[in-house]
Amino acid sequence: MLEKQFRLPEVSRLTGYSVAALRKKCARREVGFRKTGRIVSIPESEVARLLGEYRPPVGLKESA
Repeated sequence: MLEKQFRLPEVSRLTGYSVAALRKKCARREVGFRKTGRIVSIPESEVARLLGEYRPPVGLKESA
């Protein structure tokens, strides 16, 4: 059975990564992906892995 595939804008919404960051991860082979023509899709297992490793940016408090 084929695994569900998500396009980059969907993965961006789910994970919090920007589309540009996801494209860079694909180019560096940090994320498994499939390319069909111009469409880049990421399998559900990779999306789950990205969700597990994502750390939101920490806002630094400015000193007074």
